[in-house]
Amino acid sequence: MPITASKLREDVYRILDEAIETGKPVEVVRKGTTLTIVPPKRVSKMDKLKKRPGLFVGDVEDILHIDWLKEWSELK
Repeated sequence: MPITASKLREDVYRILDEAIETGKPVEVVRKGTTLTIVPPKRVSKMDKLKKRPGLFVGDVEDILHIDWLKEWSELK
């Protein structure tokens, strides 16, 4: 349901925050023209990660059984 520009001005921060939280566009009527405020689509942080194939060669389960004592030494 469109709102008037005056109503938007009264509660601009609440209306914009609601649009961000719900992802629903806000329609504003001004001088007979309907304007739409559309929040950007949310993208998860995992989707933003670069795909890096082939970083681990071998069976992933083998990493659980590596003896790291040979690789580790105390700092002196």
